[in-house]
Amino acid sequence: MSKDRATISPDDRGFYFADGVYEVIKYYKGKPFCFAGHINRLRNSLAGVRIHYSRVDEMPEICMALIEANQLKDKYAAVYIQITRGVAPRIHRFPGDDIKPTVYIRAFEMPSFLDEMQRGIRVITREDIRWLRCNIKSIALLPNTLLFEEAAGQGAEECFLVRNGFYTEATHSNIVALRKGVLYTHPDSNNILPGITKAVVINICKNLGIAVKEEPIRASETKKFEEWFITGTGSEIIPVVQIDEMIVGNGKPGPVTRMLQKEFFRMTYWELANEEIVTGDW
Repeated sequence: MSKDRATISPDDRGFYFADGVYEVIKYYKGKPFCFAGHINRLRNSLAGVRIHYSRVDEMPEICMALIEANQLKDKYAAVYIQITRGVAPRIHRFPGDDIKPTVYIRAFEMPSFLDEMQRGIRVITREDIRWLRCNIKSIALLPNTLLFEEAAGQGAEECFLVRNGFYTEATHSNIVALRKGVLYTHPDSNNILPGITKAVVINICKNLGIAVKEEPIRASETKKFEEWFITGTGSEIIPVVQIDEMIVGNGKPGPVTRMLQKEFFRMTYWELANEEIVTGDW
């Protein structure tokens, strides 16, 4: 149906309690990127919050139908999937098994952040105030939005989160850094969301012979790393050129970051007639 006809009950537990999960999948001119990885993460999120939804296997057909219905097959787009526990009286305890999950799926245009990819971004650092099940892609994103708003208020484009002295992730992306030719990123755990794009970057590094260490990075050692960038479905690979008041390297995206960007572009923008994205001198 058209978006203006869609309605959701005020008794939906997603509205009352943020009792739900979501997933975002990017489509590059009609081709989904890492669809299986996203759907597997959706299954894990549903299992983590004990929402029973039986139609996950139908998502490839549903999502493609929405891409086509919204005339997005020739564009860079995304599909947003949100599943809440459903409609029930407002009590904290889970309702019975007879209620049906509320499922909302929409397709929309999602161009890449090419300007940020080219010039890099500034981030701030703040204490990680989120809950301890960050591996679940929950719709309860108030801490993330508060921290991102604080970054935006200071003219920054992201916020790096610190827990017990170590970087976990950013408000809606994973953190990656390079030191002496080795790529470092936080290992998958309950403290971060397992990043689909992060996993792709790790695989690219292994194919290129770049050593990878999945271990937490101490915030106090920020200056020891020569390159920083973030990864995500929407972010793809965006260099970080300033962290708080510290300029990273020479203030420009580093050579390894550039190389990883170009390899990522070859996987996603394969059909572009304008090869400047891949071969241009950034």
